[in-house]
Amino acid sequence: MDIKNSIHLLQHEVSASGGRLIAVSKTQPEETVRQAYNGGQRLFGENKVQEMTAKYEALPKDIAWHMIGHLQTNKVRYIVPFVTLIHSVDSQKLIDEIHKQGKKMDRIVPCLLQVHIAQEEAKFGFNEDELFSVLESPAIEGLDFINIQGLMGMASLTEDKEKIRSEFKRLKNLFDKIKLGKLPPNMAMNELSMGMSSDYKIALEEGSTLVRIGTAIFGERMPGH
Repeated sequence: MDIKNSIHLLQHEVSASGGRLIAVSKTQPEETVRQAYNGGQRLFGENKVQEMTAKYEALPKDIAWHMIGHLQTNKVRYIVPFVTLIHSVDSQKLIDEIHKQGKKMDRIVPCLLQVHIAQEEAKFGFNEDELFSVLESPAIEGLDFINIQGLMGMASLTEDKEKIRSEFKRLKNLFDKIKLGKLPPNMAMNELSMGMSSDYKIALEEGSTLVRIGTAIFGERMPGH
């Protein structure tokens, strides 16, 4: 698979729709990530802290690392010094921990709130009521070391394109509704992270600003992962 060629085609397609491409490099070896980097890609997504920190150490420092996987509170401190955006903030406990670690390192940490839009129980994220209780909590304004930049969601894993579209549409409506409201200084609805290799075209049509693509760039995952 020609990684550079895939990168160029996808970058063009995604940017033409007003989005940005995150190359999901999880399970990929450093040399494969470097091929994508040499093809002009700078945004990379990882879903495991240990793998992300190892790649951060080994690879060029102008890479923007995005944490897209479920993040445990006890792992937050390892990525706070360098992470560009945490997509998967799915609890008040995690928000508090990111703020705490950001304060320790004197760094404001950019985040997205993950919303549960899929039918599958396995997916993480806030439901709508939980999301608004976080957004409307007076406590959120006091968190100076966290910057909430938008929302993230994953659609159901299904062949039903209309179902996927309706889930993305619901998230975009939620995003727009929040954007129109009065937001605290540490919050702005600028980024909407939705869409992966199987459904990114629908996500872009529904207003995604960040698509997370792995298989369409790197091929199937490495054996054993």
